Formats: sequence, C-alpha cells, structure tokens
Amino acid sequence: MKRHLVGMVLPVLVVAGLVVAGCSSGDDSAPPSSGAPATLHVYAAASLKKTFTAIAAEFEKSHPGVTVVPSFAGSSTLVNQIKQGAPADVFASADEANMTKLGDKATDPRIFATNTLVIVTAPGNPKGIRTFAALNKSGVTTVICQVAQPCGAATKAVERNTGITVSAASEEESVSAVLTKVTSGQADAGVVYVTDAKGAGDKVATVVDPAFAAVVNRYPIATVSGAANDTLGKEFVDAVLSPAGQHILADAGFGPP
Repeated sequence: MKRHLVGMVLPVLVVAGLVVAGCSSGDDSAPPSSGAPATLHVYAAASLKKTFTAIAAEFEKSHPGVTVVPSFAGSSTLVNQIKQGAPADVFASADEANMTKLGDKATDPRIFATNTLVIVTAPGNPKGIRTFAALNKSGVTTVICQVAQPCGAATKAVERNTGITVSAASEEESVSAVLTKVTSGQADAGVVYVTDAKGAGDKVATVVDPAFAAVVNRYPIATVSGAANDTLGKEFVDAVLSPAGQHILADAGFGPP
C-alpha cells in the first residue's frame, strides 16, 4: 500500500527533483539550460531500460535543447563498445566489475542502486519450480545470462554458494534477453533481476530462493573520460542520484545504494 502512495506523488517529485539536480552543476561553460542543442549519449545496463528512459525524459524537460540518446545492453557488451570508441558520455553498469574493466575512462564512479536475482517462469509456474535446484528438473528448459554479464556473474556466484550448477539451454547476452525467452515461451524458466520480474508484471511468475539474498549487485555510474559532453554528463549522474531519480529506481524495485 505504501508503494502505491509513493507512485501517486511520483510525477511531482520527479519533475521537481530532476530540475533541481539538473541545475546543480557549478560549471558556467555553455550551460545546458541555455537551450543550445546538445546530445547526451548514455550507455546503461539492460536492466536499467525502464528507469533510465524515465529519468532521461525528465532530464530533457529540465534541459531545453538537450536530447538524451540511451543505449541499453549487457554491461560487458557496453564496456567493449566504449573501449572501441563508441560515443558514450555516461556509463551505468549492473556491477562494479565491468565498471572496473573500463579503467581510467570511467571518471568518479558512484554507486546508485542495488539489485538481486530471482527466477521467472511462465504465469502460474506450470513446471512447479520452487527452488534454485529445481532449475535442473527433468523437462525444464532454463536460460541464464553469460558469465561475462553481471546477471551471469551473479548466477555463477549463487552456483558457487549452493554447489548447484545450472544446466542451461542457453546463456544470453543480457538479462532482458533471458526475460524475453521466458515470456515468449522459448524457455520454462530464467534467472533475472528482481526489477526485471517486477517490470514483466503478470507475464511471469516469480520464485525467490534464499540463496539469492547473499548475492547483491551494486550498480555504479560514471561519466566517460574525454567525452564530448562532460558537464552535461555530470548533471545526468546527479539526476540519477537525486531524490527524484532514486524514487524512480525504488519504484521499479531497485534497492538503495
């Protein structure tokens, strides 16, 4: 019930909070609020698609002339793209390991959210999956993330903790790809984040295993060194960390930093 109340006042909080966050920069060079056209490229983990799309929309409202262009994929995939010269101004990863892989190109990374894993199945859980171990039941087709991706690394950590290795039919490049295989009926079960399961609504059933609580992904965000819009990028980071940005993330099921 409390979450519904938060949702009712969210539009006002979001607009007010992101306007304040967007105006917090002390850099006087070509302020974005001047209305001068600018494009901000934000590269973010696939699990952030819904929340960062919402934050980007409010950021554009408070920054006339600014267009936020988001790119969503697995964090490891995005790191490789940035290293190869992709025009990212901001990078948000689903784990600290991939932010570390970006090296000196990641400027002042800051943790902005946390997330944990759950199992998703078809609505009604027709295969009767109740635990992490049940993913290996005969007749169950399970999909997980590649270990290079944060969702895959977290799944591997659960495997180590439990001594259970999931016999997966496939390993996907992003958590959204895992979710899609389950919602489309290509798989009976998948391991995704709490936020992905919540975002899918009644398209999936959710199964929580106690082992998941011990593996928490911390999400860092940073501007990219040498990016074209450094000042604007810092303002976007501030918007994500602002009370309004945190409300959007919390409403989607993310934990606090």
